[in-house]
Amino acid sequence: MTATRAVDVLVVGAGPAGLAAAGRLAALGAGTVEVLERDSRGARPWADAAVRAGAVLRTGVTVTGWSGPLTLDTTSPAGRERVTARAVVLATGARERPRGARLVPGTRPAGVLTTGELRRSVHAYGQRVGSRAVVVGAERVSWEAVGMLRHAGVEVAALVTPEPWRRPGALTGRVPVLDGTEVTELLGRGRLSGVRVRRRDGRAATVRCDTVVFTGDWFPEHEAARSGGAVLDPGTRGPAVDGSFRTSVAGVFAVGDLLHGGEPAGTAVLEGRAVAGPVLAHLSGAASWPVCPVPVVVDAPLRWVVPNRLAGPGSRFLVRAARPLVRPVVVAVSQDGVLLHRSRLWRAAGPSRSVPLSGAWAARVDPDGGPVRIRVLGARRPPPRG
Repeated sequence: MTATRAVDVLVVGAGPAGLAAAGRLAALGAGTVEVLERDSRGARPWADAAVRAGAVLRTGVTVTGWSGPLTLDTTSPAGRERVTARAVVLATGARERPRGARLVPGTRPAGVLTTGELRRSVHAYGQRVGSRAVVVGAERVSWEAVGMLRHAGVEVAALVTPEPWRRPGALTGRVPVLDGTEVTELLGRGRLSGVRVRRRDGRAATVRCDTVVFTGDWFPEHEAARSGGAVLDPGTRGPAVDGSFRTSVAGVFAVGDLLHGGEPAGTAVLEGRAVAGPVLAHLSGAASWPVCPVPVVVDAPLRWVVPNRLAGPGSRFLVRAARPLVRPVVVAVSQDGVLLHRSRLWRAAGPSRSVPLSGAWAARVDPDGGPVRIRVLGARRPPPRG
């Protein structure tokens, strides 16, 4: 037996973006605002603020599919439900690509983790994770993994990254950083005994460890968006959205790491709060849903841009590069061969951090024209190391 009920706004995901959206919407009088979270152990610290504002948080609830454009099927220990909303906000986040998806050869020994698995082991379950670890990656989350390992009493043997590091070979926080280096094989049977690494110049070595943590290389948790019919952006692999966080499905919005994995929690919170205005406008009928927004695309070496659809006034855009770029980095924005904007990115661009780009040029975009294209002018690679 499937129970049915209705709410005004249904938020899927209780991370920073989802909870910020729910709290803001409830505080602004959006009606019944409910958050669904599949993790039964509770949500993030932002949950208290959202509940105080009037939102309802339901944990241990998994979305299993859609029965209509704004109707989701769920399952929980209490049974199956079908929930219909006037607006849906997808904030399902992103996950790190596991070892298998990174095509690192070797057996399947114990001690191979992602940051999320490490976090659950250390903070949720209090498990011992090992005695000596290697962290793969050099993103913000990589240093979070280093901190968690040290908190758990684990020696961090090295941080390994294929990208150039600003202080190559130096002990950054007493952690050896092996930049320009890749993990090529996992060693050991039963339990990890080490990793084989190779530098850019071909030199190889073995690092002894019983734990390896793969960090970064984010992949959006887009299953709910995809099964609901939302168009996915080929760059981000999350749902394509405009500056109001509207997807291709009327009434369905998307925010947070679902759009751009690996951003700071503060970015997700800002987006969660910012989506409240567009959601309220949709609920009141004050804003029509865009039918054919103008695509915004990037050329290599840029990897993606968010938002990646344009319908109405512009906002701040985030762009991310597929590889590190040497400053100064100049970007040009054009449509159908007409230059709309040209400026320097104000900070270094690379695969592990996004760079903001002003959207002041959006007012000059022809809504009936072709895609808006963002490209880098005269991009240079950092000099190779090692």
